[in-house]
Amino acid sequence: MAPRPSWKGYLKLSLVTCAVELTNATTYAEKVSFKTINRVTGNTVKRQYLDSVTGKPVDSKDEVKGYKVGGDEFLLVEDKEIEAIQIESSHTLALDSFVKREEIEQIYLDSPYYLAPADKVSEEAFAVIRDALEKKKMAGLARIVLARRERPVLIEPKGKGMLLTTLRYDANVVSQDAVFSGIDNVEVDEEMIDLATHIIDKKTAHFDPKKYEDRYETALLELVRSKQDGETVTASRPAARKDNVVNLFDALKKSLAEEDGDGAKTPKRKGKAKAEPKAERKSA
Repeated sequence: MAPRPSWKGYLKLSLVTCAVELTNATTYAEKVSFKTINRVTGNTVKRQYLDSVTGKPVDSKDEVKGYKVGGDEFLLVEDKEIEAIQIESSHTLALDSFVKREEIEQIYLDSPYYLAPADKVSEEAFAVIRDALEKKKMAGLARIVLARRERPVLIEPKGKGMLLTTLRYDANVVSQDAVFSGIDNVEVDEEMIDLATHIIDKKTAHFDPKKYEDRYETALLELVRSKQDGETVTASRPAARKDNVVNLFDALKKSLAEEDGDGAKTPKRKGKAKAEPKAERKSA
């Protein structure tokens, strides 16, 4: 069964408009989930909203959103009042500019959605926009209101349909300088870079998403099965490091040797060996 669309509206390019629908491109439906249980009774636990002053439970019909206007004073805003807010991006994806896909830094990409024509009548106009983007090797920029927030989006061809990716606002992206400014400029030995590039060459492969699985999820399932079988579960410890390499050049040579096999030859360092920075050793 096809997943249900999460948004329906229109895709607009100048005077060309077609009905479209948006569907989540990712899912977490198969993830292990837990409920909170009363350890004493074994019953599930329900969450309640409590009045912060009286301490009494609040009935759902009495719950309302409040916007703080000062002190303990709130302006009450009803859901129907919020739903009444409609701007163009609430129902229309207006393609207002176009960029090369590679111009968008990875850090700005957020959530992916599939974009498809909503009916047969819209398929031709949808295909024209999709194929024009494909021909020009461009992606379109638009805006959309999702979950009561307007988000900039990137739209690009994807097979018979298109891929829409919500984008983060620049104000929501932490500047790299705030994190990287404390890193010193290190003069790196060219021979060590060569060793590292050899390791990269040995490990070069094509990305295949089917090769990856959530190993932590698998461990959770094993935990559940063990408890179902009545087994006692004890905490496991990470495997201790077997090597004791503290010289960076030696560590790179050893890594390359392991990639090549035990009998492989590794490059020897030229000239007089310099003191190498010691790799950090973490306790197991």
